[in-house]
Amino acid sequence: MLGAGVVQAGASAPASSAHHPTASQLFDRWNASLATGNPETVADQYARDAVLLPTVAGHVHDTRAEIVQYFEGFLALQPRGTLVETKQRSLGGKALVLSGLYDFVLVRGGTPETVQARVTFVFEKRGRDWKIVEHHSSKKP
Repeated sequence: MLGAGVVQAGASAPASSAHHPTASQLFDRWNASLATGNPETVADQYARDAVLLPTVAGHVHDTRAEIVQYFEGFLALQPRGTLVETKQRSLGGKALVLSGLYDFVLVRGGTPETVQARVTFVFEKRGRDWKIVEHHSSKKP
């Protein structure tokens, strides 16, 4: 999950409202959860059966415990994401896909650094809530 931006992330979209959020609004909600610094809050954005393929880890994370553990380390870097270029698709009204490029500002040793990455999020409506079911991020070549 690493990676100058056109769409500033940070606004929050209601997870359980009757309106149909956009994929970028759901990204903003996820990005706002990063700002809490709480890995449990971030993990709450993911479905129980979600798959996370993060930028800075070498294996598949497909349990809540693995997702929480990943974010325990990642949140220590104070990540702040910005969407750069995205494509969004609706899949039948109950699933949304956001694919594209994003940048992350991370703080290492007190010094901010920007990492550019590619990203795919698949959001699915589960009951009244929108959850991340697939999340893949890789460093931009």
